[in-house]
Amino acid sequence: MNQNDLANTTFPRLMLQHALVRPLHPAFREKHLGIWQTWSWQQVAAEVRALACGLAAQGFQRGMNLAIIGDNRPRLYWAMAAAQCLGGIAVPLYQDAPAADMIFVLENAEISFAVVEDQEQVDKLLAIKQDYPALANIAYDDHKGMRHYHQSGLVSYQKLQDLGREYDAAHPDFFMQQVNLGQPDDTAVMLYTSGTTGKAKGVCQTHRSFMSAAIGGIAFDKLSANEDILSYLPMAWVGDHLFSYAQALVAGFTVNCPESGDTVLSDLREVGPSYYFAPPRVFENMLTTVMIRMEDASSIKRGLFHHYMEVARRVGADILDGKPVATLDKLNYAVGNALVYGPLKNVLGLSRVKVAYTAGAAIGPDLFRFYRSIGINLKQLYGATETCAYVCLQPDGNIKFDSVGLAAPGVEVKLAENGEVLVKSCAMLKEYYKRPDATAEVIDADGYFHTGDAGIFDHEGHLKIIDRAADVGKMTHGDMFAPNYIENKLKFFPFIKEAVAFGQDRDMVCAFINIDIEAVGNWSERRGIAYSGYTDLAAKKETYDLISECIQKVNADLASEELMAGTQIHRFLILHKELDPDDDELTRTRKVRRRFVAEKYKVLIDALYSGRQSQYIETLVKFEDGRQGTVAADLRIVDVKTFHPAQQAA
Repeated sequence: MNQNDLANTTFPRLMLQHALVRPLHPAFREKHLGIWQTWSWQQVAAEVRALACGLAAQGFQRGMNLAIIGDNRPRLYWAMAAAQCLGGIAVPLYQDAPAADMIFVLENAEISFAVVEDQEQVDKLLAIKQDYPALANIAYDDHKGMRHYHQSGLVSYQKLQDLGREYDAAHPDFFMQQVNLGQPDDTAVMLYTSGTTGKAKGVCQTHRSFMSAAIGGIAFDKLSANEDILSYLPMAWVGDHLFSYAQALVAGFTVNCPESGDTVLSDLREVGPSYYFAPPRVFENMLTTVMIRMEDASSIKRGLFHHYMEVARRVGADILDGKPVATLDKLNYAVGNALVYGPLKNVLGLSRVKVAYTAGAAIGPDLFRFYRSIGINLKQLYGATETCAYVCLQPDGNIKFDSVGLAAPGVEVKLAENGEVLVKSCAMLKEYYKRPDATAEVIDADGYFHTGDAGIFDHEGHLKIIDRAADVGKMTHGDMFAPNYIENKLKFFPFIKEAVAFGQDRDMVCAFINIDIEAVGNWSERRGIAYSGYTDLAAKKETYDLISECIQKVNADLASEELMAGTQIHRFLILHKELDPDDDELTRTRKVRRRFVAEKYKVLIDALYSGRQSQYIETLVKFEDGRQGTVAADLRIVDVKTFHPAQQAA
């Protein structure tokens, strides 16, 4: 198919086209019990057909919504395709969400059919069914632990497919009739927003919108059917749907699903993907792991690592971009590649990567520079759930660490008078489900989607995202306050897992810090510092000294930036617990719910700005099994050295 034909088709038709054109090409792989299982496009088409007919036999009809819950599994992706074959809408939910969080989406989307991974998800839905009896049909993939489950409407995935094969035999024309009824402008998937500022909204995206985003991205990065991708991020996240579903169906490349969340890194090394994507948090964690391992290495290895990383920092990105570099630097970099960068990329599982993307949140320039300096073609992708994660892309050879690139092919980007980023393209939402009021708020009379992000263009047209427009403010002395910008600088340090900065309408910036217990724990153990858990480790004087050094370096960096020099951090505290989605402090995509955190920990903010040296707090926490408890601590508050704009760190 040419690009025009692709934009005027549906995902089920694309799947069937691959089954004809490349029937034996691997479409999906999954690691099960340590062995990789493979399904060709021909096999996938047969599996999807059986499942679609099974759903139809149960009563699933055009226009209905199908909930899909679980880790990344081939059969769950096939459930998406099966729903679309029948003219239905796939509604993936975050698999780690507790039942109490899921019930809102299930009720809002009027779900009566669900396909889930395993016993854990079945238990959640059976609990929800007591309050939401409309959830009548649940199919599960993994049989483990399900022997004694005999509830009405509960069926195994395999039995549902068996039912579908019988239905298909009795109605041989039914499947293709339903596929042919599908139109490009039908809603294909409904992805719920992360809900950082309120209740999540169902974003309705059509076949055409995701197809447009997929076609544009594939052409931009010259991707082909020969790519391998590791699919491990939540299926409910727009990025996974773009890369692991839409682009996979457009290009016909292979989607690899890891055995479990615990084996992702080892499976990543085995797959050696040529195309990779991850939010900044994953790249931060990878770097943290590397730095921890280097701390434990011999002095000779540490010396080699730091020496050649300095070479990489100086010239690595320029070499990757094909820019002129001195011959001696090229030779030094080549030696570093043999001794350090190559083995490091192999350990990370990124040796074969042609292009890697990060999206979902801003990535710190230092983190970005690290990966590109060792030869990994990491690029930023800017988008939103409402734009199919497709607004700006960074062209090879023209990467800027502080920008998200140029408008993607087929996308128009402009700034409102207040600096908000406005977008118009074919890859935009059809509507918010049952929310015409919310749809009208974000799409203006000229057809532009209001992203809610504040940005600026540089002289070459590259877009720089400063922060969420609602979060960008002013300090009392008039300086611009962009909390996310500051937080990203803090999170570059492996010891800092999360940070929340405050400064709006204040005379100084203060911050909450979450330490990374693995990195700080390793650092403490090597110094003989004993601790009993997160709360104890977070309260240690040595931990505060360590974090103070990190923040001081951030302040020195901010002092060198004209616009940000007045937003250096004056005081901080280390929270006694990790910010957690289950406690509503983070979204399921691990974005800080800033307003909620500010309200929940108001007593701590007041203590930071009143000059107190400590503050006692008791906090209610939720456990995974639904129980509640409290965590209490007397938190220290520490002042940090700041710098005059002309000063450098001593």
